[in-house]
Amino acid sequence: MRVLVIEDGEEYTRTLTRFCADVFDFTRAGDGPEALALIAAALETRPFDRVFLDMRFDRVSPAVLLGDIAATAERFNGDPNRARQFLEDNQGSYILAALRAAGHDLPVVFSHDFNAEPKRWASLERMYAPVCYLPDNASADTIRAALLGL
Repeated sequence: MRVLVIEDGEEYTRTLTRFCADVFDFTRAGDGPEALALIAAALETRPFDRVFLDMRFDRVSPAVLLGDIAATAERFNGDPNRARQFLEDNQGSYILAALRAAGHDLPVVFSHDFNAEPKRWASLERMYAPVCYLPDNASADTIRAALLGL
């Protein structure tokens, strides 16, 4: 089963490869545009079966962040720094929206703890299913089960 890991670092890819490579073949994308390109290219050869998606992207260039920084800045009294931070903190949601807008309906496992945000999670689930989430400290067995269960 092929899984695209979308993260701005390499921690998840390394950990998943180390503990779950017996079941999955992992490929990493470092940002939303790269993920969209990899998924589109894979459709012609060997498509991905699942996506493992990080929420926070604070190690990428602001130029590759998805979302309208000017419109977001308006929400923060014109402060572009707060707007950038908001886009970084919520980039996973923007990437998921872009995947769905591009017609990709791959099951997605978010690495983010939505327990404190039930309304937000319900909205994401309603708009972008099939999705599930796991906290950052989920075990390899829990991640494996989530990826297989979607």
